[in-house]
Amino acid sequence: MANRSQHLSLETASAALLRMDNISKSFPGVKALQDVSLDVRGGEVLGVIGENGAGKSTLIKILGGIHSADAGSIKLNGRLLQLATPRQAMQQGIGIIHQEFNLIPFLSVRENLFLGRSIQRFGILSRRTEQHLANEIFQKLHVAIDPETSVSQLSIAERQLVEIAKALLMEVKVLVMDEPTATLTPKEVDYLAARIKELSAQGIGIIYISHRLEEVLELTQRVVVLRDGHRVAERKTNTTHRRELIELMVGRDIANEFPKIQTPRGRVRLEVRDLTWRNRVKKVSFQANAGEVLGITGLVGAGRTELARLIAGIEVPDSGTILIDNQPVCLTTPRQAIEAGICLLTEDRKNQGLILKHAANENFTVPNLDRFSQNGLLSRRRIAVALGDYIQKLQIKISGPTQKAAQLSGGNQQKLVLAKWLERDCDIVVIDEPTRGIDVGAKYEIYLLINQLVASGKLVILISSELPEILGLSDRIMVMKAGCLAGIIEDPRQSSQKELMEMAAF
Repeated sequence: MANRSQHLSLETASAALLRMDNISKSFPGVKALQDVSLDVRGGEVLGVIGENGAGKSTLIKILGGIHSADAGSIKLNGRLLQLATPRQAMQQGIGIIHQEFNLIPFLSVRENLFLGRSIQRFGILSRRTEQHLANEIFQKLHVAIDPETSVSQLSIAERQLVEIAKALLMEVKVLVMDEPTATLTPKEVDYLAARIKELSAQGIGIIYISHRLEEVLELTQRVVVLRDGHRVAERKTNTTHRRELIELMVGRDIANEFPKIQTPRGRVRLEVRDLTWRNRVKKVSFQANAGEVLGITGLVGAGRTELARLIAGIEVPDSGTILIDNQPVCLTTPRQAIEAGICLLTEDRKNQGLILKHAANENFTVPNLDRFSQNGLLSRRRIAVALGDYIQKLQIKISGPTQKAAQLSGGNQQKLVLAKWLERDCDIVVIDEPTRGIDVGAKYEIYLLINQLVASGKLVILISSELPEILGLSDRIMVMKAGCLAGIIEDPRQSSQKELMEMAAF
C-alpha cells in the first residue's frame, strides 16, 4: 500500500490548485521535513497543524521562497514552480501572512500596501491611484480602514487585515495565514473568520496554520497533521474532533487536556488593596493563597496585564497597597519584587521575556546572577549543570546551552523563560498568557508544571485569554472589565465560558 504521506489521491490531485509533493529539507543536525505532501483547492481552507518543531514553518518558508527544498516539487495549477526568492513566490500569486507582521508602524496604511511597488505616472508617485486601489481592496474585505491612517493607530485585527490586503493587491491565488488570531480578542477572531470565508468564496485557496483547534475545526474543510517533520494524517474536519487531532499531533493519548490537581489551600500569601494605576487599574482588591492557582481573565484592555506589571514592580501604582504575608511591601522596581519572592513571566516572551540574540545559558542566568557568581566571577560549570537539569525536566528541545534563544521554537522559548524563573524559586509566580502561540503538547507540559508549583506550596497567578484553560486550571477566577474587578468565580468547576464572557463584557 502506498504511503499516505507521500502520495495524494487521484481525486485530490486532479482538483488541486496548489500541490506540494514529497518535500524534504534538512538543516545542520536536523531533518526538518521528510517527504511531506499537501494540496489545497481553489476556494478551500486547508488547516495545517502540529507541535512546535513539527515542520510547519519550514514547509511554509519553502512555499514562500525563503528556503529551498532539498527534494520534492511545487505545482500551481499543474505548472511546476521554481521559488528561489520571496519575490518569485509573490509573483506567482502565493501570499504569506507571517505570525509576526511585516508592517512599518510609522508609515500610513497606503504606504505599507505599496511599499517597494509604488504606482507612478510619468515618474511621479500617483497617490490618488494608490488610494483608489486600497479602498477597492478594503471594500472587498468589507472593512472601513482609511488608507492614510498610520499603521500605529490600528488595532491588531486591523493590521491583520492590512496584511491580507497586501496579498490581495498582488492578485494572490494561494494565501497562507500563520497563527492569524494569536493576539486577537474573541470578537476580532469572529470578524477575521468572516473575512476568511469571503476570500475562499472568491476562489482563493487558503492554508490556515493555528494552534487553536476550535478555529481549525470551524474554518477548514480538511486538516493535515505534521509531527517531527513527517505528515502523519489528513482528516476531513466535519468527521473528526479535537481529541483526535490532539492525539495525532502529540503521538500519544492525552486523557485529560487540563490535568488539574486539587491541593490544600494554604495561608494568604498575597493581598492587594484598592490598587489603582492611571485609568487602567481601578481600586482592585483581592487575596490569593499559597497552593492555589488564581486565574485572571477578561477582554483585551481589561487591565489584566497592567495588574500583573504592578504586582511585579514594573509599574508603580498611583494608590493602593500590596501585602505579602500580611506585611505591606513597596515594589517600585522588578528587582524589589524578585527579592520579595515575586516573578512575572510576561505575555511577550520574544521582546520582554528573552534576549533573543543571546544564548540560552545567558538568558537563563540573567535573573540568577547572584546564584552563579562568587567574588564577581560567574561559574559556567554551575550554570551548565543547572540549565541541563531544566532542559531534561522541561524537555526543552535545544541543540545545547549556547544555542541562541531566537533559534528555538515558541514552545521551547516559553520553557526557557520558565526555567530561569524556576531557578529563582519565587513563592509567587505570575504567568501572563503562558501558552499563547504554542502547541498542545507544550501546553500540556506547562500545565503539569503549574501543578507542580502549587503542589510545592507556591501561589500561581494565571492570566489567560483562553477560557477553557482558565476554567480547567484555576482554583478561583477573577474576571476583570475596564480596569475593575467584575467578579470572582469561587468554583470554576461549576462555571462556564458563557458566564465568564457575560461577566467580562456586560
